[in-house]
Amino acid sequence: MSGNSSSRAIKDFLAEAEEIIEKLSIDLMALGDGSDGRETDPDLLNSIFRSAHSIKGLAGMFGFDDISSLSHTMENLLDHLRLGKVSLSPVLVETLFEGLDLLLRLVNGKGESESFALDCAPVRERIEALLKGPPPKAADPIQTLSLDPAVLNVLTEYEEHRLRDNLEKGRHILLVKVALALASFDQELGEISDLLKNSGEVVSTLPCAGDISDKIAFQILVATPLSHAELREKLDRPDADIDIVRDASSTAPRPPAAIPASPPAVSPPGKAEVIPEPAAESEGTGASLRSISRTVRVDIDKLDYLMNIVGELVLSKGAVSMLCDQLKAENSPIAGELQKVTRVLERRLHDLQKGVMDVRMVPVSQLFEKVIRIIRRVANEQGKKVEVDMRGADTELDKLIVEDLSDPLMHIIRNAVDHGIESPEERRMAGKPEKACICLWASQKGNHVVIEIRDDGRGIDPDRVRIKALEKGLINAEAELSREDVFNLILTPGFSTRDEVTDLSGRGVGMDVVRNNIAALSGMLELDSTFGQGTTVTITLPITLAIIKALVVKVSGKAYAIPINSVMETLLVESSSIRTIERHEVIDLREHTLPLMRLSHLFRLPSQESVSSKLFVVVVGLADKKMGIVVDDLLGQQDVVIKSLGNTLSFVRGIAGAADLGNQKTVLVLDVGGLMSESLRGDSSFYV
Repeated sequence: MSGNSSSRAIKDFLAEAEEIIEKLSIDLMALGDGSDGRETDPDLLNSIFRSAHSIKGLAGMFGFDDISSLSHTMENLLDHLRLGKVSLSPVLVETLFEGLDLLLRLVNGKGESESFALDCAPVRERIEALLKGPPPKAADPIQTLSLDPAVLNVLTEYEEHRLRDNLEKGRHILLVKVALALASFDQELGEISDLLKNSGEVVSTLPCAGDISDKIAFQILVATPLSHAELREKLDRPDADIDIVRDASSTAPRPPAAIPASPPAVSPPGKAEVIPEPAAESEGTGASLRSISRTVRVDIDKLDYLMNIVGELVLSKGAVSMLCDQLKAENSPIAGELQKVTRVLERRLHDLQKGVMDVRMVPVSQLFEKVIRIIRRVANEQGKKVEVDMRGADTELDKLIVEDLSDPLMHIIRNAVDHGIESPEERRMAGKPEKACICLWASQKGNHVVIEIRDDGRGIDPDRVRIKALEKGLINAEAELSREDVFNLILTPGFSTRDEVTDLSGRGVGMDVVRNNIAALSGMLELDSTFGQGTTVTITLPITLAIIKALVVKVSGKAYAIPINSVMETLLVESSSIRTIERHEVIDLREHTLPLMRLSHLFRLPSQESVSSKLFVVVVGLADKKMGIVVDDLLGQQDVVIKSLGNTLSFVRGIAGAADLGNQKTVLVLDVGGLMSESLRGDSSFYV
């Protein structure tokens, strides 16, 4: 294999392995939620088992024996778990997470160097210890069932385990017999199975001999909380026979199921529904070369290149539109035809732009899953108990925004666990449940995505913040701090309420960097906290920064672009309606006070003499905050592609980048989130 081919192969491995590990992580978290005694979904357990098996096969195919070996050990443990040979426990889940973390580090390490290695022995030893499990018990409750031996003898080991598990739960065991027409048996069987699954668990589906030549018969073994009569009514098929294998209502609860010491049974041929089993152990002769995933992975740089081309086309379309307007003004005979062609081009370009944008969008679950791993690790290190409430994980954001949001979100989460969440003892004394809750909620509001990180910890102590601010000389002793002032101090560079420095916090580096990073994404960060009850951090972000529609305005003879997704409305107001409150200009807007910002003052531009008594005000908003930007003129809307100002001008606040208007003119694009945050720090009481 050439060097380039090898590099591409490694990239393929990394992308596919990362995808599988992400799914494994999600499923393990769901499994962990059930480790405290709640019922575990067998389908979930099978999904985790398949993921471990997939990554083992994938790593074996690429020759990464250490990853393959560790995955194989985890797969063994999961196989024992799904067969009931070991019990689900917090220790087992934690061990699986340790194995998952090790897998992730190995996969990332292989991306840097194929020879990267880690010591997997400690995790493997813990898994081997768990594999020994409890000793087998004496009686097998399956043998007491009134089940036809012809059915009992063909159950797989997994199906026998599911049967025992349902017996322990005190469910009715029923055998549904139905004959289906050969022409439509697959569809009918699927419908019956779905209905039975909604009423309980389908343990096994077996074909059997029927009496009618043009039909095929099936026996479906079902475990359900419904009685025989209830299931018959729900099934609503007069042609179906339902036998009672075990009537739970007349049977006392059974002791824990026995674990047979017999070797695994071999699945007979002809099963209509087969519980997923691992493929051939060896990755040699029997292994398929087909990819596990059907997803096409594309380098983000290629998408950026494609988006840049689309952006240039958008600008070219704008230039053609302007030429068309000129020809129309000159009464040119081709103006009408050119306008029709331009509209067709505009529609097609819009479709192309939307298609490329959709490809760039990814669910925030990709981000939340990484965050949850951090929560588990930090909480375990500090002996704290934390559960995560994740909502809106399907909400989509631009891939680049999701990547740039990773580090700020990690800071917020580590602060929440380290500063906010109390120890179990402290929570008990405060009358709270031992297990704290961190909420990760995402939702789309218009052209923005709002992400909330909420904890029910100790919250921010305003007295402690005041003491620390006095010690650092940030305020004087007479200063009266409002609620917003306290939050602004938290966002001050170098500020920390911690007396000691740990590896997680205490250096005062974090929240100010978080706010700046969010502002760099044209987003906004808000903080809210109640002492003793918890803290909420709200991040509002645009869905994408690639191509946006902007309102072009004119201030002191210069043009600026305002992202239209932040513009709520435009107003033409009388100069006399502007009043001043504590040296800040405001106007009254529908029974609310709207603070104003003059761009000419902000950017220190020379004021132009105006004979008009009226002013244009662009009302912008993010989250529940609003602000009015005073401009000289509104020039219209236009699609623009934002280009970064580069590191040299990264210190300039209030500017998100630059954009070409297609008429050989370049304008600065305002960072509405940054402008509002800066203004908010000045005096938040002006915001409505």
